[in-house]
Amino acid sequence: MSKIIAANWKMHKTRSEAEQTAKEIAAAIRSASVPQDRTLMVFPAFLSLPVVAQALKECPKTFVGAQNFYPKDQGAFTGEVSLPMIKDAGASWVLIGHSERRHILGESLSLICEKTRYALEHDFGVMLCIGETLVEREEGKLKAILSEQLKTALAPLADLPKATLATSLMIAYEPVWAIGTGKVAGDSDVLEAHALVKDLLRFPNIDLSFVPVLYGGSVKPGNAKQLLSLANVDGLLIGGASLEAENFLQISRA
Repeated sequence: MSKIIAANWKMHKTRSEAEQTAKEIAAAIRSASVPQDRTLMVFPAFLSLPVVAQALKECPKTFVGAQNFYPKDQGAFTGEVSLPMIKDAGASWVLIGHSERRHILGESLSLICEKTRYALEHDFGVMLCIGETLVEREEGKLKAILSEQLKTALAPLADLPKATLATSLMIAYEPVWAIGTGKVAGDSDVLEAHALVKDLLRFPNIDLSFVPVLYGGSVKPGNAKQLLSLANVDGLLIGGASLEAENFLQISRA
């Protein structure tokens, strides 16, 4: 099975900086220095989507996505960006439910549910991010939190074509306490969480346990190989370590 290596550039890089990094990644792909069993994804800032998509356009098994969107095609939603705009910019995937959207920007479970369905119905791929805070983990709420986040977003999708769900949905497990902190969940933590996610994806009305589950949280070249070797880890979602092309490429070769 192909491992998925995804870069979330968050609010970093000007358009020219993003273009240069994307060109460096594309050059490595063309030179065959990235293993063929890797699928690469890049989620730049909105303003950089066109240049990143253009730079990676001819690269096989490489996709560009947006970090957010609003679930309407158009309207009086000042400051928001629609899927038609994102598609026009060259992207075909979206991140939904990232912890920074949930905990800093206050996105609700109902909005995340609405976004997930809306994107899938409009032929976009969805990477749904889930994860618990340190307090929640210490209080023994890991299963309850992940169950709530998965059930509210995915259980209502049972009426969608299975082919859509099979090709257009991924889960990224990111323990909130390990994002940008330098802390990485131990092997036992990752194994526990990913096994739990796979189990929780077996809803009474639809079994989504086949959906790829990525790990995210202070991933870097030094720990990528070990993380990818763990059971039920189908790939990695990388933040800060993806900002430098060589670091991202090292991880893709892990």
